[in-house]
Amino acid sequence: MTTQLEITPKTQDILNYERYHHPVPLVQRRMEALWLKSHGLPHEQIAQLVGISENTLREYFALYVQGGVDGLKEVHYYCPQSQLVAHVTSLEAYFKANPPASIKEAQSEIEVLSGIKRSETQVRHFLKKLGLRCRKIGMIPAKADPDVQAAYLKTEMEPRLAEAQAGQRAVFFVDAAHFVRAPFLGFLWSVARLFIRAPSGRQRFNVLGALNAISHELVTVTNDSYITSEQVCQLLGKLTDLHLTVPITLFLDNAAYQRCALVLQTAAELHIELCFLPPYSPNLNLIERLWKFVRKECLYSTYYDKFPAFKTAIVNCLAQTHTKHKGALDSSLTLHFQMFKKAQFLTA
Repeated sequence: MTTQLEITPKTQDILNYERYHHPVPLVQRRMEALWLKSHGLPHEQIAQLVGISENTLREYFALYVQGGVDGLKEVHYYCPQSQLVAHVTSLEAYFKANPPASIKEAQSEIEVLSGIKRSETQVRHFLKKLGLRCRKIGMIPAKADPDVQAAYLKTEMEPRLAEAQAGQRAVFFVDAAHFVRAPFLGFLWSVARLFIRAPSGRQRFNVLGALNAISHELVTVTNDSYITSEQVCQLLGKLTDLHLTVPITLFLDNAAYQRCALVLQTAAELHIELCFLPPYSPNLNLIERLWKFVRKECLYSTYYDKFPAFKTAIVNCLAQTHTKHKGALDSSLTLHFQMFKKAQFLTA
């Protein structure tokens, strides 16, 4: 039956094309065998040229008889299933509730829960199939309330930010950064581990800043001592000196020197709206990303032998937010705020 195959000239052209162009090598061999058959070569010679046995050749012919060229294209690879498949549901639920700190830990837990022992490589592949990845643990203040944050973002921040985007309001995010002259350890690609000298003093440079949510313009008040209500009022004055023609709104945290009577009175006199963020919500304060950028850009892995040099590096970095660092900051200072779900919190 397989020796009397009907192969038309059109089919022969298809076989000739697919034996070179089909993406699966196995299918290419099948097409080659049938193409040679269409030219009347004996089976023994075809098997030798294609590099297969005559039994395999007869299987190719049977596939063609049953399904034509499309039958030759069907490939059914054997894919053995892991014994862990039977435990996927229970293991997935367990690891979502109890994330392992290492592959070795996961390997041990799998053996205890399922009685199946697998190598570290196999366990790593299994965890990835469950959707688990090795991710760095994030940090959020213990007293932060995700539900309160989400409600505040929707009812207080988003409407005012929408007005700011429409040019109807100026929104600034306010916060103070206290840059202590101490080692800021970072990561470096190096042959051997490197060490940075640690200054013995505890001098600090304070920056009280107001960051425009749309233009990313930065207004600052600085000193080497402490940030008090006087500096906050000074910052409010600087914002007034911008002579903006739209209402001004400030989003700021609940620091005592920002919620005191002096600041509230000064803001009211200057017609500046103060919106205090929910307690323990640094993730909702846009300017926090700027402070993080400054530390990474000019303080990480860098030693300053004198305090004036330390201050100058910070001042210069802040002064270049609209020039040298504009591209990097524009991609970082977006109006997308990281939110949390209580399910993401680790429990004791």
